[in-house]
Amino acid sequence: MIDIKQLPMRIGIGQVNELTDEFLTFATQLGLQDVQMNLYNLPEGMADTGRLEFESLLRLRSRAEERGLRLIAIENVPIRFYDRIMMGGEGRERQLANMQETIRNMGRAGIPVFGYHFIATGVWRTGWDTPVRGGAISNSFKYELARHAPLAYDRAYSEDEMWENYDWYMQRILPVAEEFNVRMALHPDDPPVASLGGVPRLFRNFENFKRAMDSHPSPMHGLDFCHGCWSEMRAGAGVLEAIAHFGGQGRLFYLHMRDVQGGGDTFTECFIDEGNSNILHVMQKLHDVGFNGFIIDDHVPHLVNDSPWGHRGRAYATGYLRAMLDAVVKK
Repeated sequence: MIDIKQLPMRIGIGQVNELTDEFLTFATQLGLQDVQMNLYNLPEGMADTGRLEFESLLRLRSRAEERGLRLIAIENVPIRFYDRIMMGGEGRERQLANMQETIRNMGRAGIPVFGYHFIATGVWRTGWDTPVRGGAISNSFKYELARHAPLAYDRAYSEDEMWENYDWYMQRILPVAEEFNVRMALHPDDPPVASLGGVPRLFRNFENFKRAMDSHPSPMHGLDFCHGCWSEMRAGAGVLEAIAHFGGQGRLFYLHMRDVQGGGDTFTECFIDEGNSNILHVMQKLHDVGFNGFIIDDHVPHLVNDSPWGHRGRAYATGYLRAMLDAVVKK
């Protein structure tokens, strides 16, 4: 397995569920080495067994390495793989066994990071064609439009129930992660509001992340620090302080780097250079706390004649991030 402790802070690429020739060529043309895959939806041809199988994971790693790249992280599995774990429902023991085997298989296949979330109702937006700078297309959220959404599950759930379910899962999955040397990186709720569809969203603020990390202090447990979500929480306030706290503990495993304008109940995703945060200051703070993980772009505005995946928007964001990183480490 890759010894990720020996790698520097760097820019990677991700948010794909298939390693196509086009994507791998794009990554190498941008001068990147680290690849993250998002398997929220399984790629065509991957067996749907309720877990990620060793053979499939090894093929993905080998596919990346054939092009001189590192498959550094798998992020997400379909929600149906562990929805009963999140909701404390019948069948969660079977789902737990599958998730434990997924972590074992990642370790066996030499993929060192698993990005996970505890968002039983998924990512929400209320606008998917919001115009931003120059007419580029992005997305937005207004809580007022979503607050009266119908129940997503059989009933409304309490925050105490969700914490009980989360703790139950962590107590049982982290020992496996430790045994197989796979880091589990927690992603925030997006949007970070108190509840949607009758389900509390635990990971919406600093206090709840601190509770999760303090309650489950495994060296294999840390953060997928989604800068955009942290910027949403308090309209950009507190981002640097969160990096200092969790980064100082060595709990930042990797970053999604995007930004928004606004925050809390109302925000719009924007270009990386016009959001709530000064990205150069963010990079400097990461450098100051000794962060040595990878950073990927995330959601990006779609530029004129862009592809569905957003090649032009991602090239812009990645180039900007590489420049900010160079400004910090080469000064």
